[in-house]
Amino acid sequence: MKSKILFGILCMLPIAANAAIPYRVEQIDTPAQVNVSGTDDQALARVHRFYVGGMYDFTMWNNGADDVVSISGKNTSSFEAVVGMRAFDIFRIEANYIRTSAKWDAFELTGDTAMINAIFDARIGNLYRLFYKQRMVPYVGIGAGISWNSTDGTSIENKITPVLSAMAGLGVELGEYFALDFGYRYMYMFSPEFGMISDFAPAGHQFRVGARVHF
Repeated sequence: MKSKILFGILCMLPIAANAAIPYRVEQIDTPAQVNVSGTDDQALARVHRFYVGGMYDFTMWNNGADDVVSISGKNTSSFEAVVGMRAFDIFRIEANYIRTSAKWDAFELTGDTAMINAIFDARIGNLYRLFYKQRMVPYVGIGAGISWNSTDGTSIENKITPVLSAMAGLGVELGEYFALDFGYRYMYMFSPEFGMISDFAPAGHQFRVGARVHF
């Protein structure tokens, strides 16, 4: 009797092993769950990495003087196009095309300026998870580029000059795709060597307002 019971148990073992195989395979192949709620610390960069926009610039240009000539800067308006990529939620790289318009009482400068900027966002909500959304995002940044210049009223020796900038501002995010941008930028252009005044480097305080569309 005992031998019959033992023989029956041995016959059942292969059936039980085969029944366990699909369960083990399912355990191995089932993918790990991921956070799809959009509230992780890199949510914005993951969902909306790129953006485009435009800015209006109001610029106050610097004064200059040498041993012979003294010039006074005037206020000008210009526009720029913006294309950006968000590498992380708190860091983005931005390219700008600026139609530079600079005026002094003695001559004018017009330039096509291309710049690359590194911008750091103070996105507190994503850093510390205090809030699900942060509407007002302060930022700071630095930039470098090149300007192709022409003048009216004087000559220039260097028609292509390097440009540096430092900026700060506030982004107001009005939703998932749209943001307003209010900022300040200090722009410094290496001297084009004007014929009227020697060793004069144009520099301007720029107040900027614009909009960005994220996608």
